[in-house]
Amino acid sequence: MKLDIGYTIAHETIYYYIYANKANGGKLYKYLRHKNKKYHKRSNDYKARGIIIDRVMIDKRPKIVEKKQRIGDLEIDTVIGKNHVGALVTVVDRKSKFTLIKNVESKQANVVTQALIEMITPIKGITHTITSDNGKEFAYHKEVSQALDTKFYFANPYHSWERGLNEHMP
Repeated sequence: MKLDIGYTIAHETIYYYIYANKANGGKLYKYLRHKNKKYHKRSNDYKARGIIIDRVMIDKRPKIVEKKQRIGDLEIDTVIGKNHVGALVTVVDRKSKFTLIKNVESKQANVVTQALIEMITPIKGITHTITSDNGKEFAYHKEVSQALDTKFYFANPYHSWERGLNEHMP
């Protein structure tokens, strides 16, 4: 362009024109290499985001838990309040269906951990196992396990039926 007509245009000006065209219903953006899509960085940090460290999967849980023959095998979960304000932490015994529910101000891991320890401490002596989903609110599972002297297990991702009692509790 500089050789043909004697001046140049910055690439930002060209993109500005394309974006203005798109805002007015034009289709020039479709000729861009990536069709104006944002780039998503795929580093190791991106892949590991949200992974709970040192979790023990449900496959390692004792087989007796599946039979629902003893009291003290618990399922835990959180229920989010309307408009994402507040939350409930629920604990259900698999055999007796004994249920504990506590209202918490948020589902942050430290808040949920404290609530779980407070709720389960009175029945600590009969608690054998705790099973939860893979929510980030259970990231401090080691603290819960240590405070209650019990084993903590995680259901497989997207397998909510592995903790069906808590999921379908009325």
